[in-house]
Amino acid sequence: MATYGKGEFGGFSSYQTGEMPRSTGGGGGSELTRLTNAISSNIQQITQNVSQIQNNVSKIGTPQDSDEIRDRVHQLTHHTNQVAKESNKLMKDLAHLTVPGSEQSKWRMQRDRLTDEFSTALKNFQTIQRTAAEKERASVARARAQSGNYTKSPFDDDTGREDMNMTPGFSQTRQILQMEEDVDLDMLHEREAAIKQLESDIVDVNQIFKDLGMLVHEQGEMLDSIEANVETTAGHVEAGREQLSKAVTYQSKARRKKCICVVILVVVLAVIAIILAATLSNKN
Repeated sequence: MATYGKGEFGGFSSYQTGEMPRSTGGGGGSELTRLTNAISSNIQQITQNVSQIQNNVSKIGTPQDSDEIRDRVHQLTHHTNQVAKESNKLMKDLAHLTVPGSEQSKWRMQRDRLTDEFSTALKNFQTIQRTAAEKERASVARARAQSGNYTKSPFDDDTGREDMNMTPGFSQTRQILQMEEDVDLDMLHEREAAIKQLESDIVDVNQIFKDLGMLVHEQGEMLDSIEANVETTAGHVEAGREQLSKAVTYQSKARRKKCICVVILVVVLAVIAIILAATLSNKN
């Protein structure tokens, strides 16, 4: 049955011990590198788990169906849900990470790439979650219908009950059948509990999608703000260029005026000098 954390599958050791699955993402490096490596590793894990879940879900309701198959589906689904939750937290950390100007471009590229990859992995996971839940519900419905038909066996028919009670071994047979029926009901209860867990995980993934949508919205506003700042800066630069151009023009005109004044002054001085020279020459 769906018994989470029994330790039947070695790949779930971190989950079964109660720890959150965490990817270290390699050794050292900047916080940006650590986050991108951890998120990439988790996305890869989600993708691999989804592939395994799909393989097992395809067997539900077929001759290959078994309790072990369902246990694998439940454990893989729940484990993947935990990895998705952790990835969601890491994505928030990445989105709000303060990075130096030299890493801004790299940060934006990594953030956008991981957002797309995480969103795709989540969509695939959510699709197989719903498929698994639908198959489980259909299986439980069939089992309940069969259980209902079973309880209406000839052994429970009032018209022949007294005769049956007189049959040798009937009491023991009835007890055995009742025990089997109780086992079937316990099995149904466990399957229904597993379905509730699947549905709870689906709700969790829906919330992660909402959080991811908010991050994308914030990123859009951030980009709009950056574009506005760039436009403002460009406007200031253009205004500065115009002012500089005006200043150069003004300075050029001022220089021409100075040159003209100097030329006029030289001409006046030359005329005065000529006049003085002529006057002195006449006196002599």
